[in-house]
Amino acid sequence: MSGETQPASGSRQRIDKWLFFTRMVKSRSLAQSHVQSGHVRINGERCSHPSQMIKPGDRIELTLERRDVVLIVRLAGERRGPYEEARLLYEDLSPPPDETKRLTPYEQAIRATGAGRPTKKERRAIDRLMSDED
Repeated sequence: MSGETQPASGSRQRIDKWLFFTRMVKSRSLAQSHVQSGHVRINGERCSHPSQMIKPGDRIELTLERRDVVLIVRLAGERRGPYEEARLLYEDLSPPPDETKRLTPYEQAIRATGAGRPTKKERRAIDRLMSDED
């Protein structure tokens, strides 16, 4: 980050940098593409420019691949540090993930009757039915 000045704590910051510093996205270019594709809302309004400035107290709604995240900005970031440091930059108001029933390996292996391709036994039964019609 040569030549870039870091924001003083509590000041305004670009949304793409803040998302990167909070470790919500893996790179700043991914943060920019998220913003440009309309997956980020600031205080309820769709954000379309990665250069839009945010400040402490703003509400960020972010749609990620597997979940929706609602964050309140606490501080502007100074660097992309470890998770414990990044966690101090926001307050997470996201709803808890839906409890999905985890299937055992046995339950995953069993298929419903008539679903999918027929087994060899079912194919022979179908062939017998077809030959009986003729």
